[in-house]
Formats: sequence, structure tokens, C-alpha cells
Amino acid sequence: MFKLFRENVRIAFGSIRTQLLRTILTVLIIAIGITALVGILTVVSALENTLSSDFASMGSNTFNINQYENVSRRRGGDEREIINPILSYPEAMAFKNKYKYPLTETSISFTATSTAEIKFESTKTDPENKIVGVDEFFMANSGLETSLGRNFTGFDIQNNTYNCIVGSDFQKGLLKDVNPIDKIISIRGAKFKVIGVLKEKGSTFGNSQDLRVLIPIQVARSLFTAPRINYTMSVMVGKKELLDEAIDNANSTMRRVRKLSPVKDNNFAIVRSDDLINRILSITQYLGIASWVISIITILGSSIALMNIMIVSVTERTREIGVRKALGAKKSTIAFQFFIETLLIGQMGGLVGIVFGISIGYAIATAIDFVFVIPWGAIVAAFITSFAVAIVSGLYPAVKASKLDPIEALRYE
Repeated sequence: MFKLFRENVRIAFGSIRTQLLRTILTVLIIAIGITALVGILTVVSALENTLSSDFASMGSNTFNINQYENVSRRRGGDEREIINPILSYPEAMAFKNKYKYPLTETSISFTATSTAEIKFESTKTDPENKIVGVDEFFMANSGLETSLGRNFTGFDIQNNTYNCIVGSDFQKGLLKDVNPIDKIISIRGAKFKVIGVLKEKGSTFGNSQDLRVLIPIQVARSLFTAPRINYTMSVMVGKKELLDEAIDNANSTMRRVRKLSPVKDNNFAIVRSDDLINRILSITQYLGIASWVISIITILGSSIALMNIMIVSVTERTREIGVRKALGAKKSTIAFQFFIETLLIGQMGGLVGIVFGISIGYAIATAIDFVFVIPWGAIVAAFITSFAVAIVSGLYPAVKASKLDPIEALRYE
């Protein structure tokens, strides 16, 4: 049986070589569909991996309270956008003072600016650094850690010390070749002592997470006095099983802070960290569906092309089939021979498509700073798809070849 299989493979390769150009074109048609499938799934996998790594550090027992926009209906059925009020500092502090759920820590923070210029001695950075006003619980609630130095203490925050924690990019740029700890940097003319360096986080959607400086929240409020500053509250719950009850308690506390009557909807958002990533990842499913739709349309065309080339091959080799049958070849042997040839062409198209798809996916993921991972699921899907194409396309030509009458086949010119 193995010898027969090996002989059929040898004959199939011989037939492929005699029709090399036609086979290459067919392989490329199949490869285009597989490339579309694998390429998109590779980018989707890289996106999911990037989002997972970005949000996983926050933990599943953290939730944020922030501003959001919703939509309501007018009487006429038209839609209008309602913007929720910002979370002001008095509201944030009122919530923190009133929210006393067990085993929780509440952090208050705000983004002071995203275009700060940082100076160290005679060197300065481009104005592309983010300054964040934080308290002593911000890093723990945000899943941040230091690679050098330490976090803020309650003393730092309560006494408004001019200390700061810098992102990892400063160790590679502004503070390169020096120990950054205890160095003095300048932000808007104010001098800050570096007490810590954050661990590298990389980029998300092209935005570096390592070009930021954390400073005490009251110091940030005194330096950056823009109107209508929006604050964020982050709450970490010590035990995951208490998370739902802690969120309910936070919701009622925030409603009391905003003096909302029982009939009014919330004008703020409570977002769990695990809900946030699940919501974002659910969007990527549509990209996966799109890749399948695109590839199926292309693969349908490649199936027709592959079936066509095999029908032509059967017609061209009618006399050869007659000779084989005259020498005693069974119908199943003839059918199997043509089926193996179809299968080889389909798998070659799948292999080329996988290589192209992964290469394109890797290039796109690298260009937009996604964390690339080998998409094993897409590779398996590609092999299964190309195998299915070969079965569908090869079945009819193989059956047609096996049913040829040997006498009529030998007469064929």
C-alpha cells in the first residue's frame, strides 16, 4: 500500500512538472486566498496579544470610575449626544472619603499634559512626554512596577514632595549613561528628584507607554492649572470574590456624591478592567470573520481553477488512463492517482499562502508596534482549508478519470 502511494506521488509530481506554468498559476490563486486568511488572523492575533499584555497587569479585581458619553432619544426619535460631567477633584476626593468598602484601595489621578518638555542639565527632550498626577496607590492599581528605585509613599503625597517616577525611555534617552536615581530633572521650571524608573511597557497603537512622568497629584494641580480637569478613580479590591459587591457599593457612593435621584441614570462610568479588555477583544472577532469571508470568496475561485486544471489534465491524459486500465489498473487506483495530484497542488498553495500571510502579518504587526505571535490557529485553519479545497476540487475529476472506458480511452487522440 505504501509503495502504491509513493508511486502515485511520483506520478503526480511528474504531471505537475509537465504543466508547470499552469500549476504555478493555480497554486498562486489558492495562495492568495490563504494569504488573506492567514495575514488577517496573524494581525488579529498580534492585536489580541498586545491588548492582553497591556491590560493583564491591571488584574481582574480592579475597576475605574470615569467620564463617558451616552446616547438618549428625543421625542421625535432623533438621537442626540449627551456628554457626562467631568469628574472634578472635589467629587473624586468626596468619593474617596465616603467609599469605605473593606479590602479596597482607591487611587485618584489625572493626566496633566501629554506634551511636556523635560530637561536634565543642558539636555532636553522633545515635547511629547505625558505628565500624570498620582497618589501612592496609583502604581499598584495600574499594575505598574519600578525597575529602579521606589514607589511614592504616603509621606511623599501628603507633603507634596517634588519627587517623580519616570518611564523607562528616559533611562535610554535623557538620563542615558547615568544612574537616574536622585538625579534632578526640570518640568515647567520646577525641579524634581527622580526616585524611581518604571518597568518598560512598550507601545500601544503607536503611543509609547514609557514616555511618562508620575508626580504627586497636588504638585501636578499647582503646576498645571487648566480648567475642567477630568480625574480618574481606580479601585483595587483585595479579594476577587468581593469585586461585584464592591462595584455596587462604589456605584451607590458615586450617586450620592453626585446627588442623583433614584429615577436618574448614572452620569458616570464604572468599568472593570476585565470587562474593558473583553469588550475590546470582542471587536477583533469581526476582523476574524472578515478574513474568513474574504478568503472564502477567493478560495472559491481557486477551487474552480483547481478543478478546471484537473479536468483538463484528465482530458489530456485520456490515452494514458486507457493504457493503465488495459494493464489492469482499478478504478480506485486511477481515482486515487488524480486525487493525490490535486491534493499536492492544494497543499502547495496552502504552504505558499501561509508563508506569505505570516510575512505580511509580521510586517504589519511590527509597523504598528503590536506584539507578534505565531498564529498556530491560522496555520491549522489554512492547512484544513487547502485540504478541503483539494477534496472538493479533486473529487469530480478523479471520479471522471476512473469511469473512462479503457477501449474508448485508447482510441482518444
